Amino acid sequence: MAGGGRPYVALLLVVSLILLVSFADVAQAKNRLKSWECKPRCTYRCSATSHKKPCMFFCLKCCAKCLCVPGGVYGNKHKCSCYNNWKTQDGKPKCP
Repeated sequence: MAGGGRPYVALLLVVSLILLVSFADVAQAKNRLKSWECKPRCTYRCSATSHKKPCMFFCLKCCAKCLCVPGGVYGNKHKCSCYNNWKTQDGKPKCP
């Protein structure tokens, strides 16, 4: 009877893994914007630049693809991996 607890431990591990994956998906969805939220976020993101039209164009394009816009008017791109990693053909950042 010494090995009678093993099935319960295995079951507990499987249930824990399923819960961990489920909560990870919920956490990622929490950071996803709705498409109608892109314009106000990009308006703020581009508010400090003197090149507002190109900034808005690319920010809206990036937001539509990534459903994420970093906070602030500059930087913080690490908070949106898709936004941060999308590059032009020259290897420069596509998203402002």
